Amino acid sequence: MRAQALLPILLLCVLLLQARGRQHSQKTNQKQQPPEIKQCEKRPKIYMCKIPCTDDLECQANNICCSTFCGNICMNVL
Repeated sequence: MRAQALLPILLLCVLLLQARGRQHSQKTNQKQQPPEIKQCEKRPKIYMCKIPCTDDLECQANNICCSTFCGNICMNVL
């Protein structure tokens, strides 16, 4: 008898957790925006095209991720 009462409770818990997870992921997706990558101010050397980036966090200090003829690369700002 106890096992029969426990099964619906477990099912209800699983359904509630799934519903809560969907709402959380939808809110998270709305907040995230793709990073804005600007055009590079100077023309890069061809060897720099081998290391692509998607945002500034992937670049080392004093470098930014910017757009060039060969894609997005890390370029020194100094």
